[in-house]
Parts: sequence; C-alpha cells; structure tokens
Amino acid sequence: MQPMNDKQNGCIGCEGLPPTSYVQQDMEPDKKFTLTLTEGDVYLGKGVLYSGFTIDDKIPGPTLIVRQNEIVEIEVVNTGKIPHGMSIHAAYTQTSKYVGQIGAGETKSVKFKATYPGVYMYHCAPGGHAIPMHTLFGQYGMLVVLPDDGYELEKRGEKPDVELYLIQHEMYKTGKDAITGDPLYVLFNGQLFRYVEDPIKVRPGDKVRIYFLNVGPNIISTLHIVGVVWDHVYWQGHPDNVFVGGQTVLAGPSDSWVIDFRIPEDEGNYLLVTHAFGSATRGAIGVFSASYDHEEVDNVILADGPTYTEEELTEFRELAERIISPYEPTDIDEPYIITPEQQKATVEIIGNSFYPKVLKVPVGTEVEWINEDIFTYAEGEFAGIHDVAVTSGPEMFASPLLGHGEKFSYTFTEVGEYEYICVPHPYMKGKVIVYDPAENSSSQQSGFNIWYALPLAVVGMIVLPIIIRKFRN
Repeated sequence: MQPMNDKQNGCIGCEGLPPTSYVQQDMEPDKKFTLTLTEGDVYLGKGVLYSGFTIDDKIPGPTLIVRQNEIVEIEVVNTGKIPHGMSIHAAYTQTSKYVGQIGAGETKSVKFKATYPGVYMYHCAPGGHAIPMHTLFGQYGMLVVLPDDGYELEKRGEKPDVELYLIQHEMYKTGKDAITGDPLYVLFNGQLFRYVEDPIKVRPGDKVRIYFLNVGPNIISTLHIVGVVWDHVYWQGHPDNVFVGGQTVLAGPSDSWVIDFRIPEDEGNYLLVTHAFGSATRGAIGVFSASYDHEEVDNVILADGPTYTEEELTEFRELAERIISPYEPTDIDEPYIITPEQQKATVEIIGNSFYPKVLKVPVGTEVEWINEDIFTYAEGEFAGIHDVAVTSGPEMFASPLLGHGEKFSYTFTEVGEYEYICVPHPYMKGKVIVYDPAENSSSQQSGFNIWYALPLAVVGMIVLPIIIRKFRN
C-alpha cells in the first residue's frame, strides 16, 4: 500500500475544504454495515407483488446513518445467482475497485471516511450496463451523514420531535418502460400509499425533519406538504446549503434535501405529496395526522421498505391481484397476438428484457429479435449484449450473441409454447405461443354458431307457445 502524500490528502490548493474519503483499507471502522444483495419478491401493497432485485430482501434497502468524519465499512454479500455490486455516493473516493463486481456467493467490503455531511444514495453497481439496470430493478437505499454541528434547529439548542427518512422511487412492469421512464407505480418507502394507510402521527407544534431522497431512477419530484411552508431546507442535506421558506423542493434522480418545518397549531391531516401529480396518483402520497390526542408518536421513521416473512410472502403470492416483473412474464403480461395476414413479428430486446414478453403467432410466422440495448462493452451481466435461447418447446434453437441493432430471425413450424431466455442474463425470460390458424378459426366459428343459435332458441321458446295457442283457437 502506497503511503499518502500531501496531494493525496487533498491539501494542496484545497484550504478550507474537508479531505476526501480515502482511507487505508486496514483501518478500524467506527461504523460497519452489512448489505445482502439478491433477486427476489417484495410486496408493494394494494394486492401487488413485485419480482425484482433487492437489498436485505426489501426495496428500498436499509437506511444507513453515520456521523461526519466517521470511518465507515460497508460489507456487501451477494447471495443471488448473478453478479451484483455497490456504488456509495457518500464516499469521496474509489469504491468500484473494492465492491464493484461481486460474483454470486462472494463477499467484499470497502472502507471510507464520511467527510461531507448530507443525504446520499447507494445502489447496486456491478459494472457497465448492469449499473442502471440493477438500480432500475430495485437495488438502492439511503445513507445519511449527519453534520457535526447539526442544522439551524440544533444551533438554537433544539431538536426535531419527528424525523422521517423518505425515499421516492419507481417500479416498472417492463424493461422497456424502465428505459423510457414510464413507471407503473411511484412509491414512498416501498409501499403504495404507505403513509395514507398508516398515517404519520404528529402533534400540533411538533418540529419535523424530513431527510428526503428521490432515488428515481427516472422521474423528477417536487415534494410538498399541503398546509405547510418550509422553515429551512438544505440542498443535498449539507448544512451550508440552506434556504429559508418555500413550498416544494425540486429533486431529480439521486437529488436530496433536508427539510425542517413545524406542524401548525390547527389539528387535522397534512397531505404529503409529490406535486408532479402524475407520480402522486401512482402511489406517492402520504399523510401527517396532527392531533393533540396522540400521546405517543414515532420519533424516527426510516426509509426501509417493508419486510415480510417467507410465510407472509407465500400468502401474498397466493392472494395477489397482480404480479409484476420488469424482466420475465407474469400474469399482467397479456400475449401480443399476430394474425396470419401479418406473417412476421418483432421482439425488441431492451432494458434487459424482451418486449413483448409474450407473443402469440400463427404457425409459419417469422419472428425477429432485435437488440435495442446500446451499452455493448464488457461481457455477460455487465454488457447490453444479448441472445435468444429456447429452454422448452417443440423446437429448440439459439441465436448468436447480438450487439446493438443486430437481429436474429426464426420461423416457427410447429404448434406449441416456446419458453426462452437470454443466456448472459438468465433472468430475462420470454415466451412465444404458436397456434394453428385453421384450428382457431374452426373454434371461433363453432363458438360463433353457438352464440348465434342461443338467441334464436330463446326467441323460439317465447314465440312458439304463442303461435300454438293461436293455432288452437
């Protein structure tokens, strides 16, 4: 290990600035956290189960809180089937060389000094194309570095009565939606309308602090509380970046704020919402319930997503109204149907998924796959290079590896269901259902005759007795 010189210490030309986060990796940490990365299911509420990538079996992952100038160790354990990794925005130093590529079953760690206070994002970062995809699929969380001297509230000798660590984030039903920024849901802390179903209890006059992070990864947020004007807000959570007053905070993906305000003396509900209302209606709404009758309140509410036992998740799977996944077919993915007249169908490979995930075509149809992912550097999980390999079906076939814009075609000559994957990214799954148009036509015709005959039969049952009575008379 090379000893640090003055330049490495960040001292030359940097008077008044804190040092970078670099420390030698054999130093003893003040705080140590262990994060477990894998693939799995989480429950989003409202009958929705999400199959994606998780940290400590939840989305978002654990809220990590340290103090300024503490030496922090983060240990990353990969219990999944594919490579994972970690990017730590609070670390003003190299981290990818230590925890950037962690193979299945491996454990790695990194140490750094938390020199800059603020509210930071951490997220999975295996390298290359996998960095945005693993983040889009759910692997992220919040790390807060508390300032030594606190904020304006602490400088007045006071402290918050309630501290809310709040993450806004998005869920996608396809990889294509993830790439184009079209979320199915937008959430606060891992659950649809979490703080509507379980309002945050406060008392009039309480001093509230929100540590807010918009994880994104695509949509801008304008956080607002109906009936509240901010007292102080701090951009990125740094105490020197202070603003007085205001109605919203504007946060792009990975932007953050610390927000201080008081609950007005008037009892009632104070609505917490992103004022980008399209996102609000997708799940990003909460409630502060203010009442003098609240004898106890939760002083600290973390940004962690909800956790459930395996038994609870099994029950959620059985009772789910819908299951969504950005990279494999679920019950929400209806087949995209091709008619005999079309003769050819196209499947896009985009956002580490096949689009459409389920395709229904007549026998004899040519299906063309085209790779629309662009980052084709590196290999395997780290690249946007894909292929098509059938794992079950009447006919077995596989494509070569496809770079950006490259295509592969196959003509289906046998009826049946074909399930396939991308070998470099085996969680990417798709299905082609091949049908015989003649059988479908016969079935549809038969069905048409039945439904055509039923009304006639009903009419006959009504009219025939009338005719008979008239004839007898």
